[in-house]
Amino acid sequence: MPLSNLSSATASPAASSPDLPPPGGLCAIHQPNLFPRLTTLAKLFAADYWVVLDDVQFTRRDYQHRTRLAALEDPQRRQWLTIPTHLPHGQKTAIKDALIVDPIRSRRRTAQMLRQHYTSSPHWPTLDRALAAVLPLFEATDKTAAVAETSTRILLDLLGWNGRILRSSQLAVRPGRSQRLADLAAVTRARSYLCGTGGMAYLDTGMFAACGITVTPFRTPTTGVWDSGRQISAVRALMRLGPQPLADVLRAAAETIAHPVV
Repeated sequence: MPLSNLSSATASPAASSPDLPPPGGLCAIHQPNLFPRLTTLAKLFAADYWVVLDDVQFTRRDYQHRTRLAALEDPQRRQWLTIPTHLPHGQKTAIKDALIVDPIRSRRRTAQMLRQHYTSSPHWPTLDRALAAVLPLFEATDKTAAVAETSTRILLDLLGWNGRILRSSQLAVRPGRSQRLADLAAVTRARSYLCGTGGMAYLDTGMFAACGITVTPFRTPTTGVWDSGRQISAVRALMRLGPQPLADVLRAAAETIAHPVV
């Protein structure tokens, strides 16, 4: 299955200058997450395009190199899948520069854990085929971000997402937490920035208003398939429901997006 509409994850910035999306879209900005949680995947699915925030500091306690896999039959049986990662510049290392420790072993463990958790699902063959775009990147790039970004891309592709993907490292913006996000939304000509509940707690919406951009809160339900959506990887929901039913669930969540706050 072809990947979403963007340059290769292994291409250099010089070889892949961003082809900006049409103006007026709904923009999501998020760090590359390894097989992301359902709430994160839902936010990206609701957006017209995703700016991969890859030039900020890598955080070991975040989801940039790890995810919780939950058993197919019991979401409370959970296990961390982690890509051991080396930071060549210490704590200041940007996400895009983080390196996989022992790529061969990390690739093998990732494949084994996914298979152990989900091979009994009737939808496993679909995911297994899609993993052909992820697993070779362990050795081809040795970059944690490349693997994490592509693990999200394949899920979006399986759900039929037709959006675009860009990377913050290829876009000129100013520093500062809210300023960076506002500039990324502005340079990509967004009409609105799609913000999760965590971001709404600190975001300076005035910086977006100054750029003529609204901020749209994104919240998901908390029951049913969403019950553990903030804790475990979306892969479990995909393996339980299948691509089209899960896409319908995410589409329904996207249709309930709140009105912009600025």
